Amino acid sequence: MDSVLKQIHEFTKEPKIAYFSMEIGITNDIPTYSGGLGILAGDTIKSSADLNLPMIAVTLLSRKGYFKQEIDDRGRQMEEPVSWEPSKFMALLPTKVNVQIEGRDVAVQSWLYNVKSLTSGSIPVLFLDTNVEGNTPEDREITSCLYGGDQVYRLKQEIMLGIGGVRMLRELGFEIKKYHMNEGHASLLTMELLRIFKRDIEEVWDEDLVWDVDRVRDICVFTTHTPVEAGHDKFPYDLILRVLGEFIPLKVLKRLGGEERLNMTLLALNLSKYINGVAKKHGEVSKNMFPGYEIHAITNGVHSYTWTSESFKRLYDKYLPGWANEPELFVRVGRIPDEEIWSAHMEAKKDLIDYVNAETGVGMDYDTLTIGFARRATAYKRADLLFTDMERLTRIGAGKIQIIYAGKAHPKDEAGKWLIEKIFVIKEKLKDKIKIAYLKNYNMDIALKLVSGVDVWLNTPLRPREASGTSGMKAAHNGVLNFSVLDGWWIEGHIEGFTGWSIGPAPTETTLVEGLDRLDAEDLYSKLENIIIPLFYNDGRTWIRMMQNAIGKNAYYFNSHRMMRRYVTEAYIR
Repeated sequence: MDSVLKQIHEFTKEPKIAYFSMEIGITNDIPTYSGGLGILAGDTIKSSADLNLPMIAVTLLSRKGYFKQEIDDRGRQMEEPVSWEPSKFMALLPTKVNVQIEGRDVAVQSWLYNVKSLTSGSIPVLFLDTNVEGNTPEDREITSCLYGGDQVYRLKQEIMLGIGGVRMLRELGFEIKKYHMNEGHASLLTMELLRIFKRDIEEVWDEDLVWDVDRVRDICVFTTHTPVEAGHDKFPYDLILRVLGEFIPLKVLKRLGGEERLNMTLLALNLSKYINGVAKKHGEVSKNMFPGYEIHAITNGVHSYTWTSESFKRLYDKYLPGWANEPELFVRVGRIPDEEIWSAHMEAKKDLIDYVNAETGVGMDYDTLTIGFARRATAYKRADLLFTDMERLTRIGAGKIQIIYAGKAHPKDEAGKWLIEKIFVIKEKLKDKIKIAYLKNYNMDIALKLVSGVDVWLNTPLRPREASGTSGMKAAHNGVLNFSVLDGWWIEGHIEGFTGWSIGPAPTETTLVEGLDRLDAEDLYSKLENIIIPLFYNDGRTWIRMMQNAIGKNAYYFNSHRMMRRYVTEAYIR
C-alpha cells in the first residue's frame, strides 16, 4: 500500500489535465470499453504517456465489462458478462469518497492503473468502483456494467463518473488545470465544480451570480463524438431530483442544461471554454445541431504503435527508426522496397485467414481479395449495403472476393441484432460462390488482426452520421486500402485512386439524410467491378504504390500523437 501512495504522491507533484471518459480501452485484458469511443480514449492516454503530457484519466471500473458476444449458427446474438479481476492489473487505493444517490451516501473507491510508455512517460488512470463494503447491494452494482441497465442506472453511473471523479481527484491531492470531458457522459463534473467554486452571497448582488459559471467554463474542455440524436443523453428533471436531489438550484440547472430535460451535451457545451468535434465535417454538423456555439474540430487519430501489426512494426523499425513516437516519419515510406511491403502484408493476411478459418471453418484462402467490415452493428452503419443487389454482387465477386465481418450490437438494439442475422442468412446463400465469415466477440485483438490482414477496409455509414471513424486509420497504418463513404475522417484522408476509393456522392450535407442506399450501392458495385478487383489481380505494382500512399499520406497524419499535440496547443493551454 505504501508503494501505491508513493506513486500517487509522485503524480500529484505537478498540475494535471483530468481526462474523463465513461469507457477506456487500454488492453484486451481490461474490458472497460465497448467500441470506438473507449479505444480512442485509450489511444489518447497512450500518446499522452509517449509525449510525457501531465494528464490523469478517470473512468468507471465496469467489473462485468460491456458484454461477451456469443452468436449461434443462425446469427442470433447472446450477451454474457465478462469476468475479469481488477487486482491482477491495478492497485486498489485506500482513499474513499462519498456521493449522495437517492438521499443516501454511496462510498466510491478507486483503482490505480499506470499506462507506461517506452519513452518513460506514465499516465495514471483511476477506475472508480462502488463495490464497497457498507454500500447496499444495489449501489455496489452501479459501476459494474458498461452502458447496462435502464435510464436510472445510466444516470447513477454518470453521477459517479462526473461528481465522484472530481471528488476522488481532490481527495487524492491532485491539482487540476483543465477538465476534459470525452463525450457528455462526464458532464456532471461541471455541477461539482460549480459547487466547489460557489461564491458567498455577500460577495455578489444577485443570487444567480453565486454560481461562478465563468470560472468553471474557463477550466473545462468538451469533445462531442456523435451527430446521432440517440447519442446525446437526456434525463427528465423529476428523475434528476429523485436520484441526485437539488444539487444546484433547479432554475440554474435548467438554464445550463435545457428547460425540458437535462441534456448532458448541452450542459457540457454551456460550461466549456473549448468545444470540438472529431473531424472537420463533424465540427460542421455539430454547429448545425447546436447553433450559436463555437465548435472547433480536432480530427481523431490512432496510437500508431498499438495499431500496427508485428510484421509492419519490424518493417518500420528497419527503414523508419523512431516511427512509433514520430509518426511523421511515415511520409518517407517510399524508401521501403515494394516486395518487403507486400511480404509484411501477406504475413499479416495469413495470420488473419488462419484465425478466421480456425474460428469459423469457412475455408478462406490467402490469395483472394479480402474485404473487411468490422464496427458496431447498428442500422446507420449499413453492414448490408454490400448485399443490396445479390445477383450483381455474385456476378462481380464469385471466386474473386471473400468478406470478413465482425461487430457487436447493443443488447437493446434490435435492428442491429437483425443485421447480424441477415448477414448469416446471406452467408449461407452465397457460401458456394463468395466466402463470408462473421467473427464473434469483436475486441482489440481481433481488430488488430482485421485492420492489418484484409486487403480492403469497407465502411458504408449513412452520412453524415460517422463522426470520425478510426478503424480506417488503423488499416492505413498497415497499408490496407480504404473503400468508404465520404464521411468523418475519410473526407480528409481520401484521394481517389491514390489512398483508396470513395463510395457515393460528394459530402455536401450538414444534416442527416436518408435515401442514399441505391446510389451508394451502385457506386460500390461499379468501383469494385471496374477498378478494385482488376487492380488487385492485374496490377500489383500500382496496388503496392497505393499501400505506400495510405501509409505516407494517411498514417503519417491520422495518429493520436498529432491529435494530442493539437489538444495541448488549442484546448489545454488556452
